[in-house]
Amino acid sequence: MDKLVVHGGSPLRGSVNISGSKNASLPILAAAILSGEDCIIRRVPDVSDTNYMIQILSALGADVERSSGTVRITCADISDEAPYELVRRMRASICVMGPLLARKGRAVVSLPGGCVIGDRPVDLHLRGLEALGAKVEFEGGNIILTAPDGLRGAEIDLRGSNGPTVLGTDNVMMAATLAEGITVIESAAAEPEVLDLANFLNAMGAKIEGAGTRRITIEGVKELRGVEHTVIPDRIEAGTFMAAAALAGEGVTLNRICREHLKAITEQIIKSGHRVEFNAEGDSCTVYRGEELRGCEISTSPYPGYPTDMQAQMTALLVTTPGISLIKDTIFPQRFMHCSELKRMGADIKVDNGTAIIRGVEKLSAAPVMASDLRASAALVLAALTAKGSTEISRLYHIDRGYEHIDEKLLTLGAAVERVKG
Repeated sequence: MDKLVVHGGSPLRGSVNISGSKNASLPILAAAILSGEDCIIRRVPDVSDTNYMIQILSALGADVERSSGTVRITCADISDEAPYELVRRMRASICVMGPLLARKGRAVVSLPGGCVIGDRPVDLHLRGLEALGAKVEFEGGNIILTAPDGLRGAEIDLRGSNGPTVLGTDNVMMAATLAEGITVIESAAAEPEVLDLANFLNAMGAKIEGAGTRRITIEGVKELRGVEHTVIPDRIEAGTFMAAAALAGEGVTLNRICREHLKAITEQIIKSGHRVEFNAEGDSCTVYRGEELRGCEISTSPYPGYPTDMQAQMTALLVTTPGISLIKDTIFPQRFMHCSELKRMGADIKVDNGTAIIRGVEKLSAAPVMASDLRASAALVLAALTAKGSTEISRLYHIDRGYEHIDEKLLTLGAAVERVKG
């Protein structure tokens, strides 16, 4: 099992290209199921989550070719049963459910495995698909969806206890593209990744309006065609490198970004005393470590609020920021397992009822630490960049789920990192 060893103290400088969005790629890859024609998707990041999705599509019978960042998918003849062995490895595999149901009239998908950052039930997905006319059964750990009379448009409210569901919105939107009549999704997720999926579906011939807002309207069509599409930049990877630059940088430039998607993250980086300068097009920025740093208060919330997926990385930045900082995660209140590992490195953090109270310390010291999930692992890498000594981070497979070649990108910026076999 691979480990990452980070030798702290090397300043970061230079530029880095941000990869395509993992969280946009996964449902877009699944959406190729909706057409029997060729779909070509560009800037798909080479991470284990997208590799699992490609394996699932292949297991369903799709013809898939991958060349660097481009994936070509043809779903001329596909099965309606997604294999447990692959689905259990990644929670986002649940997003094959909607397109399979719409295309085949039946979908058998295992209850997904994946993250340990809190309970994320699929009941909202099923509620939405039931409203479209699906019959839902559970058998042997599988969800069996059938639409004996076809799918029909409906008004659906996807409001959940912790805010809108992104994958649930994706699933219902994909299923509704081939449903008869008009579907209205209220309390829809407004994330950029949902809008990117809608743009992909519209290019295929779907009729979707309102994506990127809380109310999405879909007029069903008879069939969808193959298209070419380029995935949006990964705003969480961009935010992670912004935090790395603020922690250990001497002027780091991020290319292939979208300024609009980074507003909430940029605001907090600036509030904590650092400088961020964007170019006129908003597709590149340079981050400079500040001189007068200060603690700040952050509360996660659905887009356009501060993303829960950047909570751990900001915690890593704030542990060596003078003063007291508060981070409250309203989406996943249990998502603080990185804090106990940061404390092993000398951080002063108290976690209480979904809130981390951070008292900035002058310096962290290296320690062997263990990644518990994708974003927690990124936080440990960030903390290790300035820690005294060499930090060994185990369970590196977590970070490989969502960051494309993060060790190579850090090396190009001057970090002293090495991947070693465990």
